[in-house]
Amino acid sequence: DRKDILILDCREATEFSNSFVPHSLNIGLDSNFAMWVGELIPDINHKIALIAPQGREEEALIRLSRVGYDNSIGYLKGGYETWLKSGKETDNIKRIPTTEFENLHNLENSYVIDVRKKSEFESEHVIDAVNIPLNQLENRLPEVPHNKNVILHCAGGYRSMIAGSILKRHNITNFVDVMGGMNEIKKTAIPVSEYVCPTTLL
Repeated sequence: DRKDILILDCREATEFSNSFVPHSLNIGLDSNFAMWVGELIPDINHKIALIAPQGREEEALIRLSRVGYDNSIGYLKGGYETWLKSGKETDNIKRIPTTEFENLHNLENSYVIDVRKKSEFESEHVIDAVNIPLNQLENRLPEVPHNKNVILHCAGGYRSMIAGSILKRHNITNFVDVMGGMNEIKKTAIPVSEYVCPTTLL
């Protein structure tokens, strides 16, 4: 329960969503791990305790130290299974398929947050969605409504799970995450803005 230690869970999104250590931050090892660590953990001296996919603990530690995070206090031996077996408290994040998103999206009190970059959002987005890029989320938490059904998505599900873990760390629980993100949403009848070729990569 030490507040100065950040639990960084680098398992992939689906695994993390099913069950995780409360207040841990999810940044999956199999995508832009180093980049998002750099974006979301501003203090490189932060004490970090790792929960890694089994057998990849050393890899996670090496990848952290490559980007200057040398203060890892270690990893959970035996991975997340060890935590589960200990009987300690766990948390989870509800993920929904796009079919369920279609139903939710039609309800009056739904609020869609797209955590992709501004350029991605401007290029194509769900009509009525609000863009809060992942790297700005921590500073824009007051914009997340507490009285609506918040629906998070990104392009494929990696960044929105990071976003979900950030919301949970701040005790915000009134949200679900869309599996497959924009890639899957485009295959549904959900109204999406007309595609515009991005002029910038911001």
